[in-house]
Amino acid sequence: MPVNASLTFIGAAQQVTGSCYLLQLNQQQFLLDCGMVQGADQVREWHKFRFPFKPKEIDAVVLSHAHIDHSGLLPLLVAKGFKGKIYCTPGTAELLPVLLKDSVNLYLKDLEWQNKKAARAGKKIQEPVMAVKDAERVSELVQTLSYNKRGFPLPGVELEFADAGHILGSAIVQLWLKGKQAMRKLVFSGDLGNPATVLLPAATEIPQADIVLMESTYGNRDHQPLANTIEEFATALSEAYDAGGNVFIPAFALGRSQEILYYLALLYRQGRLKQRLVFLDSPMAISITKIYDDYLHRLDQVDLDRIGYKKGMTLEQLLPMLKLSESIEDSMAINRVTHGAIIIAGSGMCNGGRIVHHLKHNLWKNTNHLIFVGFQARGTLGRRLVDGEKRVKMFGQDIVVKARVHTIGGFSAHAGQAELLQWAKAIAGEPAFYLVHGEPEAQLVLQQKLAEIGITAQIPVKGEVLRF
Repeated sequence: MPVNASLTFIGAAQQVTGSCYLLQLNQQQFLLDCGMVQGADQVREWHKFRFPFKPKEIDAVVLSHAHIDHSGLLPLLVAKGFKGKIYCTPGTAELLPVLLKDSVNLYLKDLEWQNKKAARAGKKIQEPVMAVKDAERVSELVQTLSYNKRGFPLPGVELEFADAGHILGSAIVQLWLKGKQAMRKLVFSGDLGNPATVLLPAATEIPQADIVLMESTYGNRDHQPLANTIEEFATALSEAYDAGGNVFIPAFALGRSQEILYYLALLYRQGRLKQRLVFLDSPMAISITKIYDDYLHRLDQVDLDRIGYKKGMTLEQLLPMLKLSESIEDSMAINRVTHGAIIIAGSGMCNGGRIVHHLKHNLWKNTNHLIFVGFQARGTLGRRLVDGEKRVKMFGQDIVVKARVHTIGGFSAHAGQAELLQWAKAIAGEPAFYLVHGEPEAQLVLQQKLAEIGITAQIPVKGEVLRF
């Protein structure tokens, strides 16, 4: 029997970013995730964006994890009138204020710069669509729920989080939706972790479901073995040192930056790190690293033992050459270092942040090396560089690309194809599968692979409505 519910695919439908799904049950409306689409001019994207629902009428948000492509629209949702509760894990609750304030501040700075440019040209300036206070208000609305505990966000809705193993606090969302005469279990994978990811466990297997929304970012391929990835990383670092230049690593402040620091600490402990300067050039990544430091003793002990961790130690202590670049002046000073340094900076897809300033000053030097350690979405500068563009425009200038570009996919915190298939196969009950959070090519391959193990999966389009 149906439960008279509907689910609308608002974002991350045939694309990787912008995770957002609207659930309606018993005259109630709530969201699974509320994430930004990443890639283009963020000011333009913010100003043209319109929610396909009335934020004031949303009763709650259930958040899988803190990454901006899953949480970044929350300040705008609040600015437009949302006053309900936001349900997430304690780890996500600690990370959210750091990410959302940084995101809003970046938007406001970009808007200020664009308005100055418009004013000089005699054009109309734009008013901000949100403020820092809206990001702060998000934290006031958060209601935490630990893994494997049952919560009741709305009448007829039961919620339980399971560990997704993707980043600190990441969760698989399990929802039991009760109508007048029936109940359905909906599972939203969020982002499923790569079992090889250091410090975190493998994604939890779910015993049963009726409907599954499953991510498909790497649905068309597996990651190379971790040992190969580490060797490739070590080789790239060594080649950069021998070439007489620096290494630039665009990395997301949350998750990827901490993983890279871990691997650098591992290479240092093994005596294989030639560079004697490592800069973490991101105030947000620095703040998040300090949160990770507080959680280190609860994370994977085998991984910690490999880098000589003792209780109470921090990642900074485990990598003595690490320098934390908090201020703009600290960041600018890095450009005076011409050899033997590793610079980790955001954003991970080079669509903003301090990394773009470093690239402007360094892409044209053939002694430098650029190492991509994460997925690059279409439309981003990172994707264009990965695809081999030899000339890019930055800050109104044409920059020739002479730095050597490396792509190391094995560091991904997303499950590869084999892990996705294993996770899906473990779910009993013959659920209806819907592939989300992936590009069409990856989804089509995963759809075929699922069919080969007896699972039929649909690939929804943006705006599609599922009734059940």
